[in-house]
Amino acid sequence: MSRATTDTQSTALPVADSHDLIRVHGARENNLKDVSIEIPKRRLTVFTGVSGSGKSSLVFDTIAAESQRLINETYSAFVQGFMPTLARPEVDVLDGLTTAISVDQQRMGGDPRSTVGTATDANAMLRILFSRLGTPHIGPPSAYSFNTASVRASGAITVERGAKKAVKATFSRTGGMCSRCEGRGTVSDIDLSQLYDDSKSLSEGAFTIPGWKSDSFWTVRVYAESGFLDPNKPIREFTEKEMQDFLYREPTKVKVEGVNLSYEGLIPKIQKSFLSKDKEAMQPHIRAFVERAVTFTTCPECDGTRLSEGARSSKIEGISIADACAMEIRDLAAWVRGLDEPSVAPLLTALQQTLDSFVEIGLGYLALDRPSGTLSGGEAQRVKMIRHLGSSLTDVTYVFDEPTTGLHPHDISRMNDLLLRLRDKGNTVLVVEHKPQTIAIADHVVDLGPGAGTAGGTVCFEGTVEGLRASDTVTGRHLDDRAALKKTVREPTGVLEIRGATAHNLRDVDVDIPLGVLTVVTGVAGSGKSSLVHGSVPAGAGVVSVDQGPIRGSRRSNPATYTGLLDPIRKAFAKANGVKPALFSANSEGACPTCNGAGVIYTDLAMMAGVATPCEECEGKRFQAEVLEYTFGGKDISEVLAMSVTEAEEFFGSGEAHTPAAHRVLDRLADVGLGYLSLGQPLTTLSGGERQRLKLATHMAEKGGVYVLDEPTTGLHLADVEQLLGLLDRLVDSGKSVIVVEHHPAVMAHADWIIDLGPGAGHDGGQIVFEGTPAELVAARSTLTGEHLADYVGS
Repeated sequence: MSRATTDTQSTALPVADSHDLIRVHGARENNLKDVSIEIPKRRLTVFTGVSGSGKSSLVFDTIAAESQRLINETYSAFVQGFMPTLARPEVDVLDGLTTAISVDQQRMGGDPRSTVGTATDANAMLRILFSRLGTPHIGPPSAYSFNTASVRASGAITVERGAKKAVKATFSRTGGMCSRCEGRGTVSDIDLSQLYDDSKSLSEGAFTIPGWKSDSFWTVRVYAESGFLDPNKPIREFTEKEMQDFLYREPTKVKVEGVNLSYEGLIPKIQKSFLSKDKEAMQPHIRAFVERAVTFTTCPECDGTRLSEGARSSKIEGISIADACAMEIRDLAAWVRGLDEPSVAPLLTALQQTLDSFVEIGLGYLALDRPSGTLSGGEAQRVKMIRHLGSSLTDVTYVFDEPTTGLHPHDISRMNDLLLRLRDKGNTVLVVEHKPQTIAIADHVVDLGPGAGTAGGTVCFEGTVEGLRASDTVTGRHLDDRAALKKTVREPTGVLEIRGATAHNLRDVDVDIPLGVLTVVTGVAGSGKSSLVHGSVPAGAGVVSVDQGPIRGSRRSNPATYTGLLDPIRKAFAKANGVKPALFSANSEGACPTCNGAGVIYTDLAMMAGVATPCEECEGKRFQAEVLEYTFGGKDISEVLAMSVTEAEEFFGSGEAHTPAAHRVLDRLADVGLGYLSLGQPLTTLSGGERQRLKLATHMAEKGGVYVLDEPTTGLHLADVEQLLGLLDRLVDSGKSVIVVEHHPAVMAHADWIIDLGPGAGHDGGQIVFEGTPAELVAARSTLTGEHLADYVGS
């Protein structure tokens, strides 16, 4: 009998097993100050710190960005030419990286045809299923796709094989797109009175469309000088042919001042330039115009399903693909589980796993036909997670940006389980997070700070959760903070009546929202909170609504331009120096001619990352040299834009630079805790929490008696929540009514009145399960919210 010999000598650790750390040395991205840390692999590491301390700069802009850049470099130069170019982050050494998968909070879908089903591949699998099992059979999977139009063609084609010869051929493709609404589910009716003033002629400036100025070569002048219309005749006096050409003419080549241009009727031009784009991605004044000029109604032909009659007629066990996509996903999962067809067994298994992942991650209340642009930031992030849950990949670095956003305390434990499962499969999980429940499950914690912006960017603590708790950092001190229930609550001054609310999943809800107090609307994700507040509170005069819509802006946008602060500053500079205000705009006449006011020169290197170098002419100041000679209060315009909000508040508050209009805006920015931001900092460098508060500061300027805020604690550190509560109190004490949709227990405890929806999500929700004071909710413990709030306050 042979016996294996054992080596009694101690074996050294294989070199391959020694790479168990991600090493970052000298990270300087955004506000990071030469940060050096070592992150353990195959562990769950949570990054904490106040909003703007540099968490995202370290995790997303350094570690994840470099991993993605290195992966892209493995492709050929030809392929890289089609990929987004990524610059190497500002860091000395990045060692031990693995493939990084980033799951951020960016909203999903800019296209009106993008739905939850198309974004997660669930629709693709359903289309194949119906093309194999649906009766009557109408065609391949494309026949069930609302993104594919039916095409038919016939004619001669030239075949170049040996001697060229013409061959007659026919071609057809069956698509599932509804021809009336083109797969959008809604049709638009345009109010012509919002497009032009028919009492004026084109030469008198009849158009009232934003951006259509009378001297615009590409828009207005092409109509005036096309030859189809009389530019000096009022539009109401156009002949029938002129009106047809003006509104509906097919694209036609015309020559204007020797330049070949395309003339197109006003209606198709507006549809292409405005209606084909995501409304949420538009600038505020453009979105306001579209909302005024265009009414969207459910398509009468497909009844909002987006699908052709053929696609709707094909069914499996009495269910069409439109019915399947309209079901709540948990009901659809049960229906798919009941299908027993061996010929498509692998497809059913894959579809079942995807749908079960939705339920597991707490999104079973969604439907596949839900437009992806309507998802909240938290929902969008969890939808992106779905494709990774069943993945067999290991040794991957998953990077999450506040995965608990939009989650009720009851749902956070489920999210924690998912993060731990990803880790236990052998992956490195990096999480940027503020919630104590998620920080508590970390294997390793990195706390950045101590402050935000220029006061942050250093590592204050590295170690275990217990070590963090014992440390004297801002996060350590606030980790066990608990807001106490108020001893006395404010008395309402009136009520806002909502009767018979049925938006989305609401079940004929009647509720009186008290006015003159702080009201918190809460409940599990999907219970109907936003439907009640945004869908049922009458919008218009007196209601200021701050939703979760993202702030969009280029690298030229900054807090001064976004808040309107730059307008009074420019006017003050212009008045003091006797020149035009436009000189003090880096996007207008005062811009440095070399860099066009960008402050840097960009060199595009095709498939390699472009290079940005500071402009030598203006030294990065963005303005012409002669503009910088004009001063106000002893400062030039570039020095003012380099100030922090706190410095500028003092500068414009008194003395010769006293400017009340600018000071009011700066006061609001300081009120929301953005005193450290510099006025000229590009919006692209702001964190999610900073953008949310910037948006809140701008809306505080609006005149209104009722403020509706949707999860204002998103992206806020525990220490910042206290400041937010103070701001909400000041709003209420100044005579405003504040209605907050919120999950954060500190905000619930601080409320004067709580409206709790539930008891579950989707069709299990949509009802009022509690109305009363926080103390009454805690005492009753009758709902999930009541139980969690009682645990939070220690009752």
